[in-house]
Amino acid sequence: MVTVEEKPARLAVGVVGAGRVGPALGAALGLAGHRVVAASGVSDASRRRAEALLPGVPLMEPAAVLERADLVLLAVPDDALAALAVGLAETGAVRPGQLVAHTSGRYGTAVLDPMLRAGGLPMALHPAMTFTGTAVDVQRLAGCPFGVTAPGELRMAAEALVIEMGGEPEWIEEAARPLYHAALAIGANHLVTLVAQSMDLLRAAGVAAPGRMLGPLLGAALDNALRSGDGALTGPVARGDAGTVSAHLAELRAHAPETVASYVAMARATADRALANGMLKAEYAEALLGVLADEGTR
Repeated sequence: MVTVEEKPARLAVGVVGAGRVGPALGAALGLAGHRVVAASGVSDASRRRAEALLPGVPLMEPAAVLERADLVLLAVPDDALAALAVGLAETGAVRPGQLVAHTSGRYGTAVLDPMLRAGGLPMALHPAMTFTGTAVDVQRLAGCPFGVTAPGELRMAAEALVIEMGGEPEWIEEAARPLYHAALAIGANHLVTLVAQSMDLLRAAGVAAPGRMLGPLLGAALDNALRSGDGALTGPVARGDAGTVSAHLAELRAHAPETVASYVAMARATADRALANGMLKAEYAEALLGVLADEGTR
């Protein structure tokens, strides 16, 4: 059994779920000196990922993975985690003193209560990174923040495992997990959608390499936003250029009507933040918000 006073001993690691996350974390633990002894994966893609990142590791049913492992990584989709925890507990696969860590951002450790009652030691270790399902993910874990939640007596052990994977542990209270995960989804998932929309529009405008055009702009915008928050806001909404925003909307209605709703939603959110920090003057905001309101009535 792992105690909070010591670095985790060399562990036999089992990976349940060979999506994009599980094999990468398993490989990182292997590099840290632990031994990945088993994994589970159903789809052809999962099996290929496991073979690439965990070569020689046998694939088997989840209950069989638990039988071999001191530390079990449950790397399954959020909506599948609760049922998996119940099912594994009911099969008797969980051993007293067995470390059980899930990788979901949404949940803390309460979702693993069925396994806790069976003697498992629960942890939530969520890497705040997007994964490709390739070996590059293991390299990207260096310095990657992990949202960590665990019972108090397991906190040091959980944080030590993150450090061994190359990550940086960030403690998240159980009750704050859903808010933490929503924040990451807004920042990362929505960013991908916005960038993809922007690239589509640039192609429609005749730009041959939209990624090359956007790269410097978005890189600078991201860096400025991380450094200065709302102080990094620029553009027609922050300036209150209602005429420019109106022209944008007319073009989007004509060429990409599916992007209008997201443009309006983000413009309103941007205007609210620019107003709150004094960047957008009230006399300009009225006309701007009027344009956005008119769009909502179409």
